[in-house]
Amino acid sequence: MNFEIIKTVIKNRRSYKPMLMNGKKIDDDIINNLLELADWAPTHAHTEPWRFVVFANEAVQQFCNDHAALYKANAPAEKFETAKYEKIRHNGDHCSHIIAVYMKRGANPKITVIEEICAVAAAVQNLLLGAASLNIAALWSTGGLTFHSAMKNYLGLREEDQMIGLIYLGYADKAIKEGSRIIPLNEKVDRRG
Repeated sequence: MNFEIIKTVIKNRRSYKPMLMNGKKIDDDIINNLLELADWAPTHAHTEPWRFVVFANEAVQQFCNDHAALYKANAPAEKFETAKYEKIRHNGDHCSHIIAVYMKRGANPKITVIEEICAVAAAVQNLLLGAASLNIAALWSTGGLTFHSAMKNYLGLREEDQMIGLIYLGYADKAIKEGSRIIPLNEKVDRRG
């Protein structure tokens, strides 16, 4: 494995808002390859808690319409925002696929919830890095009703399962600006020994 290649992919990965995507479709074989990368995330005791609900073609817009309807039905009247409703409803207008990612809680009480959530987050990162290596635009979103019980019900999740996010995938015509880090690495590292 070449360290410089993986370093470049990691440092150049960026989040793309769905509105910046151009509507070009991603081949389903590529989506399957990205899911295969996700499936190779680290997992304690081989629980493999990551689960994916893939929306493609007409199902993308149907999901966005349903998500917006969930928001409208569950937002208190005084907090409902028409702009937010419309944004949720149109998030899929230019993307190719939306993948709902959740943690399926296993029955082994020795494996903590945080370990399972971290495993699923690692799976998402694998998927995002694979997408970046193929110049696929991606956004890991936790907006809208992603963490609301209404979304769990919509997707048929159990009470003990946990939504991790919505991954919007597509292509974009323009590259996003170069990334940066605000806090220097040496302020995040405590070296001992």
